Amino acid sequence: MDLPFTERDIQYAENFLAQGDMGTALPLLLALRDEAEEYIDAECQTTDDTQFFSFADTFERLAYRRVEKDPRTLVQVGAPFDRLYSDLAFAYIRQQEYVLARDALMQAVRWNPMNCNYRLDLAELFRALGNTQEWAALSASVIERASDPTAGGRAYANLGQFFLDEDNLAAAVGCARLALNSAGGDARTTRLMGRLNSERPEWQEIEDAEALATLAEQGISVSPNAEIAVCLLMCASNAAAEGDRDEATRLTVRARNLVGEPAAKALIKLIRESDAELAQEQASSGAEAGDVREAGEDDHA
Repeated sequence: MDLPFTERDIQYAENFLAQGDMGTALPLLLALRDEAEEYIDAECQTTDDTQFFSFADTFERLAYRRVEKDPRTLVQVGAPFDRLYSDLAFAYIRQQEYVLARDALMQAVRWNPMNCNYRLDLAELFRALGNTQEWAALSASVIERASDPTAGGRAYANLGQFFLDEDNLAAAVGCARLALNSAGGDARTTRLMGRLNSERPEWQEIEDAEALATLAEQGISVSPNAEIAVCLLMCASNAAAEGDRDEATRLTVRARNLVGEPAAKALIKLIRESDAELAQEQASSGAEAGDVREAGEDDHA
């Protein structure tokens, strides 16, 4: 069965979205969705052994594998289903159809679970619909998947407001300081700091150690996920080996921005050492296989 649409089809509908022409954009997107779901029913059936995704690139696929530890065969589909559902959610939001927008964004996350912007947008929809627990849970899920500091900072800012509402000041302060470090200029961080200053001015008396320890007690990571940085650096190494120096540089910079220069250097060293060990093992295995073949030839002689 042929793919239901192309990137050009999506772009055509997105042009109307950008112009605010929902009367044209929404029917186009709904038609694409219907075609997509017919294709999915016929060609993308999830089983115990296989799952289908529309990751944006190799990095996202690798990161999903390492973070989720999904043992199934991951099949990359040739159409950006996640983008279609995200666009549809945006159109529904413009129409103030928040339940439909939530459902569409849940599909976007299903097709690309590593896209943190989808998760953050979905979290806001759950909050708007009164489900603050899911808002907090989705925000927390971003921290372990974020490949850039800003996404993680926005997630901390969300959680800071959640903990402030829960009267857990120490946890809110921990989130606020982490948000300031990685997304200080973001509107979410500004709102959180405004609330702390107006509602709980004593927040500045809480020490970093207490704030971060309280966050850890709540099961919230207080640092970026090193596994994500490893994936970025592994993909950078592959890009360099293929001669794509620009892509290798871009991915390396992303890793450094995420975990910092010293940690990135340490991870690069570990990856190189691991690659060298693997190459040595493969060379040894090849030599042993050659010895066995030669011995067999001598026996036959």
